[in-house]
Amino acid sequence: MTDRLGDGRKVQAMTRFMDVHHGMQGITADQLMEAHQADLAIEKEEGVHFEHAWADPESGLVYCLSEAPSPEAVQRVHERTGHKADEIHPMPLSV
Repeated sequence: MTDRLGDGRKVQAMTRFMDVHHGMQGITADQLMEAHQADLAIEKEEGVHFEHAWADPESGLVYCLSEAPSPEAVQRVHERTGHKADEIHPMPLSV
C-alpha cells in the first residue's frame, strides 16, 4: 500500500497486524514486559511499531498489536528477539 504526500512523494502506508504466539503457558507479567521491551528496542530497524501486548498464562496465548509495512517485517523483529510468531493477521479495518 502506498500513499502520496501533498508534494508528490510516496510513503509506505502502515497496516495494523495482530500476531499470535502459542505455547507460552505460565508467562508472567514481567516476562511479557521483557519480551515486549525487546521488540521495542529494535522495531525501528524494520519499520515496525509494536503498540500493545496481551497474554493469557493459562492458555499460553500471547497477542501483539503492531503497525508495520508487512507481516514479514513483524516476523523479523520477533525472530530476532527470540519469540517467533505462530500467526500474523492483517487488521486493515477498525471502528
